[in-house]
Amino acid sequence: MTKKRGFQRSILFSTVAGLAVTFAAAAAAETMNGALAKAYMGNPTLNSQRAALRATDEGVAIAKSGMRPRVNASGSVGYTARSAQGMGASSGNADLFPGAVGVGITQPLYDGLRTLNSTRAAESQVFGEREGLRNQEQNTLLSGATAYMNVLRDTATVNLQRNNLEVLQEQLRQTRDRFNVGEVTRTDVAQAEAALAGGHSQLSAAEANLKASIAQYRQVIGEQPTKLAPGRSLESLLPKSQTAAVNLALREHPAIASALHNADAAELQIKVAEGALLPQVGLSANVSRSFDNNVRGDALSSASIVAQLTVPLYDGGQYYAQTRQAKEKASQANISVDIFRDQVRAAVVSSWSMLEAARSQIEASTAQVKANEIALAGVREEAKVGQRTTYDVLRAQQDLLQSRVLLVTAQRDRVVASYNVMAAIGRLTARDLNLRVAGYDPKVHYDQVKDKWIGLGTPGGR
Repeated sequence: MTKKRGFQRSILFSTVAGLAVTFAAAAAAETMNGALAKAYMGNPTLNSQRAALRATDEGVAIAKSGMRPRVNASGSVGYTARSAQGMGASSGNADLFPGAVGVGITQPLYDGLRTLNSTRAAESQVFGEREGLRNQEQNTLLSGATAYMNVLRDTATVNLQRNNLEVLQEQLRQTRDRFNVGEVTRTDVAQAEAALAGGHSQLSAAEANLKASIAQYRQVIGEQPTKLAPGRSLESLLPKSQTAAVNLALREHPAIASALHNADAAELQIKVAEGALLPQVGLSANVSRSFDNNVRGDALSSASIVAQLTVPLYDGGQYYAQTRQAKEKASQANISVDIFRDQVRAAVVSSWSMLEAARSQIEASTAQVKANEIALAGVREEAKVGQRTTYDVLRAQQDLLQSRVLLVTAQRDRVVASYNVMAAIGRLTARDLNLRVAGYDPKVHYDQVKDKWIGLGTPGGR
């Protein structure tokens, strides 16, 4: 009788919060912010985006090189066999080794402002890529938070299913005992056996889901989850209303900011293309020395400086077509800004609605769990006096299990939805979450390379 009451208490009084605390109870429990800090520092997708930004930084130095001097050195050496007869003092055989060395410098003076506009376009691309990096940071942190909460949810679900399996085993034992004394029929035993088999199946499915969530956690965070602390919603950091959230997102979301910078770069590319139709002015200087050209030991030095003006008249239509093409690309980039605005607005409305739905679901599921606990206790008591069947008890037990699983899921959905809203408004960043990490500053690398004239090594040491 004591064992039976123990199982009843495990059904009636085991709560989802208790399961979460059991899973997280340890002095060294991993917190959500701790896990997200690891993702921020080590996630390969985020690090790849940082490398892409560093590559984009070099575009500014490449653009600036258009107005820098070009210096080239040249050299040549050969062999000439000479044979002269009947030429007085010049007659006879001679082996010559003609050669030359020289240095040439070309300095553009005016290129139709192509370098200036290319540099400005490259800078806009850098700023756009920085916003793209911020967007990737948001996506990574959102994936990390989702993976974290999925592990918590699936762990609690597995614990619920294991507890349910223990109760079903006890239920089957009691049903068989009652069948042996003639209180129930063989049908009741079969129903209890079927319920136990179903419990095994549900536990296997829950364990499979947990393994998948752990694998996803490992992919995003970079290590296996151990002793996770309960996750917390970010609702205290959110705007007070959906309208305020939409307005904030339209001002701050990195996807919109990136699209605006890309549109600026596309407009500047029009000026770059038009610059090819303008005159080009340059200056070139050359110094050379040749030797052994006619007789052994002779030498000739020369130096020159030349200013050159080039006026494009007609190139077959290439520059005109490139200008028209640049205008169409700029039009496309400007349209993309509106597309991203619409996407961001939709994301805010959707995530905000999901958050509200999760709140309502928690309230409903909490009430449902309490009601099902009372119902199961009543059905058990009624079954003792023959007013309820074994099927009724099993059905009430499954209803309680499902309501508890729904409550666990709703709790997970609320936290994840709050992170979705933060990402939708553009504030799911390491700084806004106050993660204890050294923030990645993209300006450091940019300042190191934007005016660099020479050198093959990267600031990172490659």
